Amino acid sequence: MALKNFKPVTSTLRHYVAIDRSELWKGSPLKILTRKGTEKAGRNNFGHITVRHKSAGHKKTFRVIDFKRDKFDIEAKVERIEYDPNRTAFIALVKYSDGIYSYILAPNKLNIGDTILSSKNLIDVKVGNAMPLAVIPIGSIVHNIEIKPSCGGVVSRAAGNYSQLVEKTVGML
Repeated sequence: MALKNFKPVTSTLRHYVAIDRSELWKGSPLKILTRKGTEKAGRNNFGHITVRHKSAGHKKTFRVIDFKRDKFDIEAKVERIEYDPNRTAFIALVKYSDGIYSYILAPNKLNIGDTILSSKNLIDVKVGNAMPLAVIPIGSIVHNIEIKPSCGGVVSRAAGNYSQLVEKTVGML
């Protein structure tokens, strides 16, 4: 995504830089990949108010994100990149070659129409591909890292976060 700079018409706009969201999908999310959020409205499991002055609030739909990426050796094409109100990172809707749709976290420089792949073996080290840390070359920049195998990514998931593989230790992988 590109950055927008503003003319310094006011003192607050002098150093203001925003993300250009013109390339994002403007429609609604894919309905089969959304879930309704449960609203507690400040009540506990007995229905008693435990947090005062809190109401149900705005209706929220949560996007189901595939943090595991466990469809191995099946190519997927990026259909669109969307805004997710529940996280700072953008999400990408991918369609696998067997016809299944899924949302993934969109890494930086992932574009519409790109093909991505998940594998247990070494594949091209490019934006969007997923593979185990044991086969990734040292010095590569990665995101959405699993701490335990097949438990889903938990590290470096926010927008702009990344990790760099510095060293591999025998017995750790």
